[in-house]
Amino acid sequence: MSKRPNLAEITAVAGSTRRQGAAPAAAQPVQEEEGRGAAPAKAKPRAGMRQVAAHFPEEVSWQLRELSVEQRTSVQEILGEALNDLFQKYGKPELVPSRRRGLS
Repeated sequence: MSKRPNLAEITAVAGSTRRQGAAPAAAQPVQEEEGRGAAPAKAKPRAGMRQVAAHFPEEVSWQLRELSVEQRTSVQEILGEALNDLFQKYGKPELVPSRRRGLS
């Protein structure tokens, strides 16, 4: 694989007027500290998860936040509950885990 061109050098040679004076500094490769191996892999808290997103009117966002404050929970927890209700309505298994189950 060939070395990528330094754009600062190319523009300096081409006569760019944006940088006058100092010559561009050469990039120094990052070196790893000696005696250190690769850091141990950290557990990924969202492993096996996928983001589900949609666009709604701004009022929907405000109402979700208001509801989450009233219920003392997160918007994500409210949305999870709503999705489980939707799944149940259509005869599908509830898939979103809830931290609030049994806390009525």
